[in-house]
Order: sequence, then C-alpha cells, then structure tokens
Amino acid sequence: MASTEIGTVESVIGNSISIRMKDLYQSNMPVIDGVVYRIGQIGSFVKIPLGYAQLYGIVTEVGASAIPEAILELAKNDPSVIQGNRWLKAVLVGEQVGNRFDRGILQSPTTGDTVHLVSIEDLKIVYGVERNSVDESSIIIGNISASESLDARIDLNKLLSRHCALLGSTGSGKSNAVTVLLRSIAQRNFPSARILIIDPHGEYGDTLSDMANVFKIGATSNETELEIPYWALPFDEFISIFPGSLNDGQKDYIREKIYSMKLTNLQNHQGVRAQSISVDSPIPFSIKQLWFELDDFERLTFENNRITPTKLIKAGSADQLIPNEYPLCGLGSSAPFANNSRKGILSFLDGMKSRILDPRFSFLFNGKQYSPQISGAISNDIDQLFKSWFCHDKIASIIDLSGVPPQIMQSISGVLLKTIYDALFWAQKTSVGGKSQPLFVVLEEAHNYLKSGEDSSSSRIVQAIAKEGRKYGVGLLLVTQRPSELNETVLSQCGTMIALRMNNAKDRSHISGAMQDDLQTMADVLSSLRTGEAIVTGEAVKIPSRIKIFRAPYSLKSSDPIVSKQWVKPKPDGKDYTQAILNWRNQSFN
Repeated sequence: MASTEIGTVESVIGNSISIRMKDLYQSNMPVIDGVVYRIGQIGSFVKIPLGYAQLYGIVTEVGASAIPEAILELAKNDPSVIQGNRWLKAVLVGEQVGNRFDRGILQSPTTGDTVHLVSIEDLKIVYGVERNSVDESSIIIGNISASESLDARIDLNKLLSRHCALLGSTGSGKSNAVTVLLRSIAQRNFPSARILIIDPHGEYGDTLSDMANVFKIGATSNETELEIPYWALPFDEFISIFPGSLNDGQKDYIREKIYSMKLTNLQNHQGVRAQSISVDSPIPFSIKQLWFELDDFERLTFENNRITPTKLIKAGSADQLIPNEYPLCGLGSSAPFANNSRKGILSFLDGMKSRILDPRFSFLFNGKQYSPQISGAISNDIDQLFKSWFCHDKIASIIDLSGVPPQIMQSISGVLLKTIYDALFWAQKTSVGGKSQPLFVVLEEAHNYLKSGEDSSSSRIVQAIAKEGRKYGVGLLLVTQRPSELNETVLSQCGTMIALRMNNAKDRSHISGAMQDDLQTMADVLSSLRTGEAIVTGEAVKIPSRIKIFRAPYSLKSSDPIVSKQWVKPKPDGKDYTQAILNWRNQSFN
C-alpha cells in the first residue's frame, strides 16, 4: 500500500494544529490503491498516529493563513523557512483506539508528529460502519460527501433532547431535508413516536400523508378539520386576537369577567379546585355570552332615580350575537340616563363580534367539537384534542396553518406550543408525559415567529422550550432560511446544526457564531454547497461532517416548477379560473 503520510505537525495551540505538507504531494488528489483522495479540502479529515491511538482532525484553513505566527516572524529574516511548502490548519475533533472512535481527545500531538490522510477504511471506523450491531439510536439521512458509499448517521437521542437547527437559503433543500429526516425516523417503526409539525404553508401534508395525520382549516376527506379552543388561550393572547386597543382598566374589567365565568363553569368539571383557577386556566366559557353581557352593560340606561334600569325595548340573543335594546338616553338632564359605570368598550366589542362571525376565525370560535354552549358546557374537552393529535396510528401530526389569517399566525403558533408544553408539564408523572413519551416539535419557517429582539408569545414559549424542554422530554427542530433573524438565545441552545447552502453573508456569519469556535471557518464553504448538501455539526453526529442528504421520494410543494416542461404543455382554456374564484370565495379547495 502506498504511503498515506502527507506532512508533519509544526505547531499546536489547544485543539488547533498547523501542518507543513511534504514536498512529495505536489498534487492535491493522489491515487492510493485505486482511490482518489482530496488533500487540503476545507472540511476534509487528517489523522495523527500516537501509539495505540489515532487522532482525527478537520481541515479548517489552507495556504498562507494556516502558517503559524512564530514561523511567519522567522520568515521575515529568512524567507526560505516557508518557501516551497504548503500549509494546512486543522482542528482535532476525535480519537480512535482499536476499532472504536470517540469524540474528543485525551492527548495532544507534538511538533514533528506525522500527519496522514484519512482513508476510506478509516472513515468506516469513524462513522461506525464496521460495527456488527446496528446502532438503535441512529437514523440515516444521506451519504458522507467525502465517500458516498458511507452512510451519514444522526443520533436520534441527542438530536431530540439537545434540539436542532436546520438552516439554508431558499432552494437549498430545507424542506427535502426535513422530509428525509422525518421519514428516516418513520422507517424505524417506533410504536410510541410522537412528532408535531407546525406547517405555516401547508408544504408537508401531501408528502408525509402516509406517516402523518393532517389538521387544517378546510380539511379534505383524508384530513381533519383544525380546531383550537379559544378558552384554552392565555388571557393576553385571547385579547390580542381582536382588533382595537384597550387601556389597563378596561383589560382588568374583561379579565375579571372571564375569570368569573370560568369559576361559574367549574360545575361542569368535577374534581377541579376553585382556588387553583386563574384567568389563564383552560376552563371553557361561552365567548358569545361574554360578548352579550359586556355589551349589555355598556348599553344599559336608567330611570329618573338613576338606580332603576329602564325596561327592554327588545330582548337580544347571546347565541345570535344580537344585543338588548334599551330606550335611548335623553337630552340634557332628562331621563333615561346612561350607565355611568360603563367602561367605554363598545367599539372593541364591535370588533370582537366581527371576529366571532368572520368565517376565517371559525376554527377558533365556531368549531363543532370544542365550542362551548351558552351555558359553558362542552361536548369535547381539551383532552380529546390532544388524543386526536397524538393518539392515532401514525407517528406524526401536521398542524397546517396555511388557512390561519396572517394577522394572528404568530399568536396561534405560540398558543399551540404553549398549550402543548403546559399539558406535557402537568403530565410529567403520567405515561403521556414527555419523559415517558418524548415529543419532537418541528417549527417550519421559524424566523416568522421567533424574531430576534421581539417579545412575542411565540418567542417566549420557544425560548422556554429551548432552555427547559429536555427536562420534560420536548425536542425542537427549528427550520429557517434566515438564521440572522432568529433569537440568538434559542439558536445557541440547539445542540446540532444542519447548515445547507447559505448565500447571504449576514446569515453565514450568524451560523459561524453558533458553531464551535475552532470550526467557524467551515461556515465559509456554505455558499458553495450543492443543493441538498449540508455541513452537520454538534452533538448528534460523531464528527462534524459534510453530507449529501437523500432525495425525498415525493415532490414537495416548495419545489421549484420545471418551467421548460410546464410551458410546453397545451395552454389551459381558462375554465379553471371559475373554480379558482369559487375556492377563493369559499376559502376552501373542496
């Protein structure tokens, strides 16, 4: 076998080493035993034999920038010190003893130690290909770019418990990567797998329909209608759904009214202690009754004594959102008199009524399953909602938010996550708690509701999950094309990073800042990655790797149309525009 030696160690600073290459290798692509090896590629591997151990490093710099500063100083007086030599800089990342490879190193090399290229056989040991038993905790999502015969494995345990970020520009293959990742999990046939995908654009319903149940507004025959009970929303999020503004006094007034209604409705829920209830507790109440009583108090008028209410002219209906009618207030000091205790919220109540009647908000206020009656009684409680999401025969649930009005998309995303997280927190001593049955949450287009510097409900709850989720068995996968807009706290909590092609320099620097310090220069190659190729670093991989992710078997909605093929088809006669307008008016594809 030809020699694999490529140079010697000339400098060691922490885990970083500088390598002077041998003059023998004038080519960067030597052929050894019929295999072409690439020497000096950013992200490629080198190894240093030390007794029974082999140290492995990743090349991070090539050329003049890799020359140690001390040698550069010597070269000022004696240029021959560096003339005719080529230099590499590498970061030590792992150690092999026998046929076992472990991340991290117990010993460091010294100057003069020989450096070798890493062969295919070495890579098999690094990536565990030579082991007889299959690693039950790993999934395969692609091939190693340096050798496409080697599987790219991800440790599922660390991916879930330590969180993950999947980053890449538009067209780099993010949606395909998510699909491949989830299908790789599905192929393991875990009977208790629990995955929730928050899908703002409806990208995954078709491609993952065989492994996921889809919940969406305007569901088709093979989907389930999405319903979110408004009474499970925290008070601040509930109020933010409606147009208009309220001062603190008006908010407190409505808060107390809702709290009173929830206390009253406890009679429908056995075993719940009144002293445990707050305005944010998920206790059903009728929003129509709330509106009716608030509206009635604003319209109330009084007789001459200013104590006795005037008689109704016409009784209204809470169920139909028709207000009571009272005699109009008199002019000057004549009766009837207005209610001096009214709160001045009629315009806000008009906005509330318009939202309740708006068909786009039916999934909140007029659902068939979880909307309370006027009395507050319900046919299905929130436990049935969780059962519908997580107790079916598929491993994943897709919450398709494509039909949610844009103005409340962020709030709804945050509310969904908070509701689920709160339920798992209080379920931690049961069989459906996160520790007993971990939950993997995929947040597509995460930058839309996790913006840096923004104190929104969605940002707060994702930060909480990122910081505390591992204690309760909740893992995150953040998917975004704009990492520079993500909250830095959340990104720093992601133990694994899958970075696809990234064209924007600001986004690349953000990714670099989240990487291990010694490996930050690897972010410089992100702009030159092929579609579907990624740099994977962090706890879920044995060693930082450049991988080619598999191609999903089905085309995604986000895939670019092949214009040259679509435009050669006969031109449509235009009759489908009629159907398009009908769909638009009905807010449905049925």
